[in-house]
Amino acid sequence: MKTNPRQVKVTMQDVANHVGVSRTTVSFVLNGGTGNGIPQETRDRVHRAVTELGYRPNAGARALAAKHTKLYGLITEIVTAPYAADIVRGAEEQAAREGKTLLIASTDGSSDADRQAIETMLEHRVEGLIYATSWHRGVRLPAVADEVPTVLVHCFDEAATLHSVIPDEAQGGYAATMRLIGAGHDRIGLINLDPVIPAAIGRRAGYVRALDQAGMGLDEKLIINEDGEADQGYRAASSLLDSAVPPTAIFCATDRMAMGAYDAIKERGFRIGEDISVVGFDNQEVIASYLRPSLTTVALPFRQMGATGVALLAKLAANRDLTPLQHIVECPLVERTSVRLPLLTSTTR
Repeated sequence: MKTNPRQVKVTMQDVANHVGVSRTTVSFVLNGGTGNGIPQETRDRVHRAVTELGYRPNAGARALAAKHTKLYGLITEIVTAPYAADIVRGAEEQAAREGKTLLIASTDGSSDADRQAIETMLEHRVEGLIYATSWHRGVRLPAVADEVPTVLVHCFDEAATLHSVIPDEAQGGYAATMRLIGAGHDRIGLINLDPVIPAAIGRRAGYVRALDQAGMGLDEKLIINEDGEADQGYRAASSLLDSAVPPTAIFCATDRMAMGAYDAIKERGFRIGEDISVVGFDNQEVIASYLRPSLTTVALPFRQMGATGVALLAKLAANRDLTPLQHIVECPLVERTSVRLPLLTSTTR
């Protein structure tokens, strides 16, 4: 006698697919949501599909409706990045202060992976979601994220509906450039990122503001855009240093590009922090602390952004109104030894 095959568990998404509606609609119907404009005919179809498919919400579904699971979900594509631990650590610390436990899921940033990660979190009945990215950019999350309060970290909602926590790129660029101006430099190169991305736009804006405040004119020949890696920093720094009137200081928009710039500077017999000063951006400890001389840089505040994201999520989950939609976190300057008063000025080199 053959045994019956093990029955596959029916999910809320299966019900939604069967009826031809969104998972959010099914959730509203099954959790007794009212005032959301769902027609009675659709509600009846959902309930019939539940019976036909044998969908049985577990006890956690009731906890979801009552908001008592004490779980938050963190979805991120940066679980293997050097700075991922800082976002996770900040989020976990703040979650503990809020009396919550943090669940973590990875994604590759594609819409399918995002949807699957969010579905997994919802199946675990999280009370809210944090979505964090590896680089500052606009995102569009699947509609299923609307089922619970959601906060974006290191990214922002292109649809301008979700709250986000982002770094103050312009302030960071301003701090880096003012540090070099304060050291006496009057000709400062900028090795920037792809000019269309938010980080590059902000860091350039801060650079320009600092020059303007100091009464220095903007020289576009001192700005080179690259993609952020060490070899590109080397190439860009070489071009700047071999120009007719080279800079006495270089602001690199990533620590990796600063590492490449170090090689270009040393190849030409210049002393970093003596003849030429360098400031980076990111504060990647594995680079900035171990370069010689160690790199003065601007920190991306991952730990604080993670903590701020969870704090905002707790307020949203408590139905508190929040303004503004974007919450901006300062990028602090981390002083090391790559910036000193220049021995040579732009008029004597």
